[in-house]
Amino acid sequence: MEEWITGRHISFNIEDRSYLSLLKREVHRLSVQCGLSEKKIAEIDIVVAEIGSNIIKHAGSGEVLVMLTDHPQPAIEIIGIDAGPGIADLARMMQDGVSTTNTLGQGLGAIRRLSDFLQVYSVKGWGTITLARFNTRTTDQTSFPPKPGPEIRTLLVAKPGERACGDGYFVSTDKAGIRLFLGDGLGHGIEANKAAAAAISSFRYCMLTDLSEVIRQVHEDVKRTRGLVGSIAVYNYRSRKWLLCGVGNIHTRMWTAAASKTYLPYNGIIGHNLPRTINEQEVEHPAGKEQILIMCSDGIRTRWEMTRYPGIFRYDMSVLAAAIYKDNARKTDDMSVVIVKVK
Repeated sequence: MEEWITGRHISFNIEDRSYLSLLKREVHRLSVQCGLSEKKIAEIDIVVAEIGSNIIKHAGSGEVLVMLTDHPQPAIEIIGIDAGPGIADLARMMQDGVSTTNTLGQGLGAIRRLSDFLQVYSVKGWGTITLARFNTRTTDQTSFPPKPGPEIRTLLVAKPGERACGDGYFVSTDKAGIRLFLGDGLGHGIEANKAAAAAISSFRYCMLTDLSEVIRQVHEDVKRTRGLVGSIAVYNYRSRKWLLCGVGNIHTRMWTAAASKTYLPYNGIIGHNLPRTINEQEVEHPAGKEQILIMCSDGIRTRWEMTRYPGIFRYDMSVLAAAIYKDNARKTDDMSVVIVKVK
């Protein structure tokens, strides 16, 4: 039995129908723990069953990721991932009551009706990602209206077989801007988790503004742990600039419609050895353009290209995070993707 932790996805491999019972039981347990009504729990049960069944029917196998999230508001998030043939006529399949096989017969239209938020991204020959969210605010069971400000999405999955995830992040927003830290404790398991948690605590309460000094402060505060690699990103709304600084192999990439650039961290291990010189990097946000920051731990291969995902920027950024995970998860370490989109 997994422990549900906000901000971390729990992975369920769907290899045949026997795996669906565990998925349905665990998501049902989570729904009950969230204090949802019996009607809402029953609707979630239907959606989970249909997502899992669709993976088996159309792709043979796949994966379902489930987590409690605070972005864009408190919710249960369910992501179905498969490498099947894709959906040829997605618009038709989104109609209520349409199903191509004689099983549950709910169809994507019914999933859309029962979910508070649903998006389906599918590419012929590549597969399908289904993103569904269910609001856990029992006093306001509304859908997810667009919110002003940055779009922040995360995907964290522990190494298969591990209960603790050695990757961790902290993100905060206020009127001034955004503060983000992504850390990857050395190795995996509980000790890696402790290292990442110590670094997050240090970063969260650090009042320094120079990112190189923040890194050095985190370094001092985690020396009793096994250490970690980590990167910081800070965005200022007024200046429309990012400051970036990192040590170790956290992959950081900035994307706009015109260009994509990777920003390299310094060599070293936070908590063990830092380079003598650490400088923050400054990145401007072009006026009138969307800018997307993507950070990944080394559990995700870095040689991925956006051209594999046509039209994906029109979707919620959780879909992009799932697509990167789908194609590049190593499954030999903890895996994390953090995406921030600013306009």
